[in-house]
Amino acid sequence: MSKEKLYTLSRQEVENRLASDLNKGLTNRQVDERLEEIGPNKLPDSSGHSILSLLADQFQDFMVMVLIVAVIISGFLGEYADAIAILAIVILNAIMGFVQEFRAEKSLQALKKLSAPKATVLRGGKIEQVESEDLVPGDIILIETGDKIPADARVIESNSLEVDEASLTGESFPVPKKDSTLKSDIEVSVGDRENMVHMGTVVTKGRGRAVITTTGLDTEMGQIASLLQESKDGITPLQRRLKDLGQWIVLICLLACVAVVILGVLKGEPIYKMFLAGVSLAVAAIPEGLPAIVTLALAIGVQRMIKRNAIVRKLPAVETLGCATVICSDKTGTLTKNKMTVQKIHINDQTYDCQTEGFGSKELKKALRIGAICNNARLKKAESLVNKVKDNILRRPKKEVIGDPTEGALILAADEAGIDLEVLQNKFGKRLEIPFDSSRKRMSVVVKENGRYKLFIKGAPDILLDRCNSYLENGKTRALGEAKKKNILEENEKLANQALRVLAVGFRELNNSINENNLEKYENDITFVGLIGMIDPPRSEVAGAIKLCKKAGIKPKMVTGDHKNTAAAIAKRLNLLEKKDKILTGQELLDLSDHELEKNINDISVFARVSPQDKLRIVKILRKKGHIVAMTGDGVNDAPAIKEADIGISMGEKGTDVTQESSSLILADDNFATIVAAIEEGRAIYDNIRKFIRYLLSCNVGEILTMFLSSLLSLPLPLIPIQILWVNLVTDGLPALALGVDPADDDIMSRPPRLKEESIFSGGLQWKIICQGILIGLGTLLVFLFGLRYSQSLATARTMAFTNLVMAQLFFVFSCRSEKHSIIEINPFSNIYLLLAVIFSFGMHLMVIYLPMFQGIFKTTLLAKGEWAFVLLVSGGSSLLVEFIQFIVNIYKGRSDVREYKEVLR
Repeated sequence: MSKEKLYTLSRQEVENRLASDLNKGLTNRQVDERLEEIGPNKLPDSSGHSILSLLADQFQDFMVMVLIVAVIISGFLGEYADAIAILAIVILNAIMGFVQEFRAEKSLQALKKLSAPKATVLRGGKIEQVESEDLVPGDIILIETGDKIPADARVIESNSLEVDEASLTGESFPVPKKDSTLKSDIEVSVGDRENMVHMGTVVTKGRGRAVITTTGLDTEMGQIASLLQESKDGITPLQRRLKDLGQWIVLICLLACVAVVILGVLKGEPIYKMFLAGVSLAVAAIPEGLPAIVTLALAIGVQRMIKRNAIVRKLPAVETLGCATVICSDKTGTLTKNKMTVQKIHINDQTYDCQTEGFGSKELKKALRIGAICNNARLKKAESLVNKVKDNILRRPKKEVIGDPTEGALILAADEAGIDLEVLQNKFGKRLEIPFDSSRKRMSVVVKENGRYKLFIKGAPDILLDRCNSYLENGKTRALGEAKKKNILEENEKLANQALRVLAVGFRELNNSINENNLEKYENDITFVGLIGMIDPPRSEVAGAIKLCKKAGIKPKMVTGDHKNTAAAIAKRLNLLEKKDKILTGQELLDLSDHELEKNINDISVFARVSPQDKLRIVKILRKKGHIVAMTGDGVNDAPAIKEADIGISMGEKGTDVTQESSSLILADDNFATIVAAIEEGRAIYDNIRKFIRYLLSCNVGEILTMFLSSLLSLPLPLIPIQILWVNLVTDGLPALALGVDPADDDIMSRPPRLKEESIFSGGLQWKIICQGILIGLGTLLVFLFGLRYSQSLATARTMAFTNLVMAQLFFVFSCRSEKHSIIEINPFSNIYLLLAVIFSFGMHLMVIYLPMFQGIFKTTLLAKGEWAFVLLVSGGSSLLVEFIQFIVNIYKGRSDVREYKEVLR
């Protein structure tokens, strides 16, 4: 069918031609058939690399090309052994680089899949959440405020539905959408879009259902980049800085290598031999694997975050996480369980404790009935016994809620009170709705009962009472005076002081006819029925996470739309609010100038009754104050604050598509503790990058210094070209990779946050690199001189220097595991990959010394026990000396005990 014809589909044609039952949706079999026929609902993603392109990239490095030229020259000169050996090492290096980049690519692709957009769909009569790419024409999707439309679709049910189509048409105002109330003999003109929604547009208000007409490239937005492409970030700031650093390193290494070649030629060495030595030294000294290892470390770290329920959408967030100084967190679902339950109901001047008295009272049912009617949540039976009651406080029935937790608590309570929800729904039939939003703080539905319209409303008590002129008492309607209103507000305050979220419910009788285009005018002259108090208990793990935050120099702040007393009660239970800390409401926030807020913001731990605009202002002031801010949110109106924050965090379970798209981190479990875990992983990733920078550059300094000093002292070359390349392969490969997965230091969350713009070499790392490089270089030269003096054999001396250089680097890799702790304090078995990498590299080195077939290629000889002893003494001694000094320094500094940190984690 053409696109024009799809716009002219009548409702009957939608049913017939797309074979969709509008009450049940498609079956899984129909979905599979259509996916096979038309393909997934996604746009081409050109961000990935093919296996062949990744492999080809390994041979496009300038130094590798020079090495290949050297292979060709060696072949022409008859040095076939050298040519074959160098070519073999080039291929091995390429394979290792390919493995690194392939793993990084796979990790990033897996990350993208996890952060793929979702859609709520009706299939086989059941509501499910599926990946958008699995949608097909004929699917019935459910959409609500904040959702991004996953495909072009015809609206079949609308409740105040409005869609922002600016990305499609350029219109600056949201477009209202109506039901497709067509009869089978009526059609819509091609240009009529009032009952069509399109891929990539955003629901700004209301809710509805729509039947998908086109997917993928057939949609109107088919030429617009997909969500994944929109979130493509390129290289991170750290990678950019390392790229700039790499250019300087390349220049310095090339100058040093040229100097070695010139000095060698001046003292009479053959030009070909020195050229080959210079090229080999340049290949070994230039850390060409650094970008790949950094990418791999980031990718592996991202995978570790995923295992801890933190999904990274933008790689720069990984670096920024380690700098976070403030976490602005929503309360509901993040600090708390997001499992609301009705605990108390105030009606007829009495407050009932539902947890002890139950819901059997006839009076309670009046309030619960309104809460169930003015509601969009649904119940389904639990599929297993996993969801049995675990907490006696919650007393949760064996049914699960689909929808908003607060609304879910109301229908769960109604269900427990014996109210038949299906009967209730059938009785009132189709309804009109004025949806809840953060500015209105209320929700209304208009239904028809016995031929007359009735409005049911629920919302914030202070907002609702201002619209009430009467109240219900023992079944009779009485006028609501100021004294009575004051009493109700005082009761509301008492409930809120108990950390209960309180909703007021009411109703209004309407005329036989209403104006559907202006329903809000009926939200006045309401009859107040009662207050319903619900509790959302704190998550058990959050208190420990907050304690850990404070220990790490990170200030947690609660930013919530809830009542001040409710927020304060939860904050105190979590030890987030201390004696010196302040609470600020949205109104008090408005009364403060930006200068006053900036002056006091460090002492404010709880922001209550705030709007999304307030959240944006709080983030801006905190950043102006110099903080690195992590900000959480779930609603579409939170997107500006999330985007403004240094680390925007959205909710994976209750977050909207727009919010998730604006964020750099998604919490799969909506849990505050996951933010802290992500910060810990972010710090660990940055530490690991510093570890192998320290390792690679120290080893490279040692290699250059060995060759340069020998040339300067007019000594024979301590290493031949093939040996230099072998050292590069054996030491810069697996051990460096293993450092990328090294576990974090036990006290990593006891350190203050690092500065966002601090150098990768901060904390004296550059001096550690230079000093260790000098030790490796001087030690290798010392071993070479010892071999020349006592063995009187250049081959033996070179084998000893060759072995010393390899062993020094294999010993040194253990020193790089921590900048704060000595090797004596670290469990050697905590990184089994590093142990295996060192054992494997050592075995490879023994192979070129003891296997005759390699002795001829690498010009090595067997080493005697005494020669081995001297090599191990020199190569291991320097590392042990450095580690011993570090151990003494740590004791002198009085470093905090690791057990204290582990106690916090428990």
